[in-house]
Amino acid sequence: MTAANPHDTARILVEALPYMQRYDAATIVVKYGGHAMGDAEAARWFAQDVAILKEVGINPVVVHGGGPQIGAMLDRLGIKSEFKAGLRVTDQATVEVVEMILAGSINKNIVASINAEGGRAIGLSGKDGGMVAARKVTRSVIDPESKIEEVVDLGFVGEPDRVDRTVLDWVIASDLIPVVAPVASAIDGPQTYNVNADTFAGAIAGAVGAKRLLLLTDVPGVLDKDRNLIDQLSVEQARRLIADGTISGGMIPKVETCIYAVERGVEGVVILDGKTPHAVLIELLTEGGAGTLITR
Repeated sequence: MTAANPHDTARILVEALPYMQRYDAATIVVKYGGHAMGDAEAARWFAQDVAILKEVGINPVVVHGGGPQIGAMLDRLGIKSEFKAGLRVTDQATVEVVEMILAGSINKNIVASINAEGGRAIGLSGKDGGMVAARKVTRSVIDPESKIEEVVDLGFVGEPDRVDRTVLDWVIASDLIPVVAPVASAIDGPQTYNVNADTFAGAIAGAVGAKRLLLLTDVPGVLDKDRNLIDQLSVEQARRLIADGTISGGMIPKVETCIYAVERGVEGVVILDGKTPHAVLIELLTEGGAGTLITR
């Protein structure tokens, strides 16, 4: 990983002055991924960036994942993880661990990191104040032997059904930085659902009318067939690249989240490498930016 120069933050801020007005008082949702948060130095850069955004008059909302950390804890507890259709099957024992890790240790560590860098962060989950209500996810797969389509029961895995922005509006107006874990209550009861963090962040960004949604991951963005970074895509272009196989594998659901958010009113969504020093500041407050921007 490239080491950050001690003067990087100051230099970026000086260069950022012409671009700050673009995001003045705007809400920016940042999805902080499980892999991107795995390095201590990168985590410090991220915390600095978030604190600085608030200081210069931008309103960051952090949504975080934690897949690797959840997997490690399940292994320690002897709970076997099973994946179907690309999603973790979440039984009652697993969802209890998911909530403990996401809304507990990970969430509070991120809050503490931002506060240590001069921010004022507060930890939340989708269950707080009825922020996110989720419905059960169903997926279909083709059985490789029978070639028959089967519906897969993923257990307590949900997807956002509705978002109530009341708590987020109050937190932002109180000059605090919300850090939100992607767990939610069921639309019809108190059951907890595990929600994919990208999908969760997209729903939050759409509900609050975010100017940008940043998806921090461990890749530089969307790559073309020659493995070169694509700087910008429209929704239509992104769909074409999925159809022709240029966008494949795990990048497909990320790009689909981008499309989902843009169609719900987010001005632009960026997929970028969260391990790049000060990636958030570079994307928002420099001319070149970072990653791949997807817009309408």
